[in-house]
Amino acid sequence: MRLVLLSAFIVLSGFGPLRGKEKELVVTTTDSVRLYVKVKGEGPYLLYLHGGPRAGSYWLEKFSGDFFERHFTMVYLDQRGTGRSTGPSNGDYSMKRMVEDFEQVRKALHVDRWLTLGHSFGGILQMGYADLAPGAVDGMLMLNCTLSLDDSFENGWLKKAGKLLGKNERAFLKNDSLSCLEKLGIAAGKLEGKNLRWKIFYASPESDAEINRSYGEIPDFNTDFANRSFSFPEYFRDYRPFSAEINIPVLFFYGRNDWAVGPKHYRNVRFPNMILWKSDVGHMPFLENREDMQKAVLAFGKRNGFL
Repeated sequence: MRLVLLSAFIVLSGFGPLRGKEKELVVTTTDSVRLYVKVKGEGPYLLYLHGGPRAGSYWLEKFSGDFFERHFTMVYLDQRGTGRSTGPSNGDYSMKRMVEDFEQVRKALHVDRWLTLGHSFGGILQMGYADLAPGAVDGMLMLNCTLSLDDSFENGWLKKAGKLLGKNERAFLKNDSLSCLEKLGIAAGKLEGKNLRWKIFYASPESDAEINRSYGEIPDFNTDFANRSFSFPEYFRDYRPFSAEINIPVLFFYGRNDWAVGPKHYRNVRFPNMILWKSDVGHMPFLENREDMQKAVLAFGKRNGFL
């Protein structure tokens, strides 16, 4: 599908002074959404497509930005309706509109082609971007990415929740009258009540607390996209079969203890030009086991001539 891209306006914001190659700015889209963007580092341009959908781009910058910025010109983008970006007045969070945002940011920065880095739900966005604007992306780095939300919910989140909850607490998982999302909500509440929810994502509760504290460092954090995203059916597309049609280089990095995506999610991923990297980590490699994540990124960059 070919996108008709309109011009974007770039506005330097009052977020802070420009320092060397670091810039904080706002890209105002053609539907008047103000996208927060920070450009920082040196090397090939790498657009970070964060997960969540609610996480924002700050996590990566805070916990592993120093590594990425030594090797790439990082483009930290808070997606529409998330973090420091505003939301659309018409509630348009469709995949087509998200890809238009990515393209308007690229054109505003005068970048011909770039790499993308996705985490978690960001893998869905990367696949949508590769589908709708294939000429814009030279390669994809996927850190603990899902390419199918339904599979990750069923074989990740809910499977682990069933193991963590006692026999009397997990009967709802077999209730066919409940949707997958309804089961997920119940599971999250039960795990939170037992102080076990962190085991879906992390190696320790301290990491969970560290991530949660980071939200407080962004005033008035916008969560509108998170509140609306799952009402768009395109985000529930299973992109794993489509992966066989994408010939650009891909790093698919996954965690053997990642129950947010599912430790066996990789089995139906079929990128022809792929480095498949198994790591002893949960869902947050930029916070836990950064050393292995860095090895994987450098191996990918050097093998494909990006570094």
